[in-house]
Amino acid sequence: MKLTASGIWSSVVEIRRKSPVVHNITNYVAMNNSANALLALGASPVMAHAEEEVEDMVNISGALVINIGTLSPHWIRAMFRAAYQARDRNIPIILDPVGAGATAYRTSTARELLQKIPPSIIRGNASEIMAILEDTAKTKGVDSTAASHTAVDIARQLNRTYGSVVCVSGETDYIIYGDDVTKIMNGHPMMTRVTGMGCIATALCGAFAAINHAFAEATAQAMAVMGIAGEIAAEDVPGPGSLQLRFLDALYRLSEEDIKRSLKTEG
Repeated sequence: MKLTASGIWSSVVEIRRKSPVVHNITNYVAMNNSANALLALGASPVMAHAEEEVEDMVNISGALVINIGTLSPHWIRAMFRAAYQARDRNIPIILDPVGAGATAYRTSTARELLQKIPPSIIRGNASEIMAILEDTAKTKGVDSTAASHTAVDIARQLNRTYGSVVCVSGETDYIIYGDDVTKIMNGHPMMTRVTGMGCIATALCGAFAAINHAFAEATAQAMAVMGIAGEIAAEDVPGPGSLQLRFLDALYRLSEEDIKRSLKTEG
């Protein structure tokens, strides 16, 4: 896949023009941040997890993002109801297996979701991606204990088995689909000091997938925008608190020139 600045910018313009609804069943920690990031980009977020309404919400959405960061039984039931509805209506599903490998509960939930309703896109850090297939893989809470490149082979296996585009995020982001591996080298180390940044990346994948059903390309575009906005936000900031605010501003103000100047990709 050839990822270009002009292609990324065309998708950003389309998101801003269409303002697709992105339905998030996500965690308490990242809910506000993810909603604000989607709004800043130009999408229309909705954070709905009640079993009684998720199917109706899926019906008006362009993408469904499922994030297992703060689980409970009724949330899990809602995730499955929403996912089945999205599958039946051909709406892209993006799965974030937050903390898979940390506890048996969340690991088994991620695996069951993947097996019963394979998503269009899976995005996680290296430890989370490996834990989906390997019982020995562990995470440090919700943080990765491994570099992103170490999970590429597992990501390939996930793609072959379930057909999902797999994004392994880290210092370098790897997007795997078939024989294609795209690398995104954008971002800033300070982003790891702001909670929920990975969850935001998954939400942005939902926005791009809503307007671009070439899901590998949509994922790569989302990760590039995430990293570039992070780099802009990190310029001359004293710490992660300021970066968090400036990240939203960077998404809102992102231009084609920003992308052309900053994009770092291979593949």
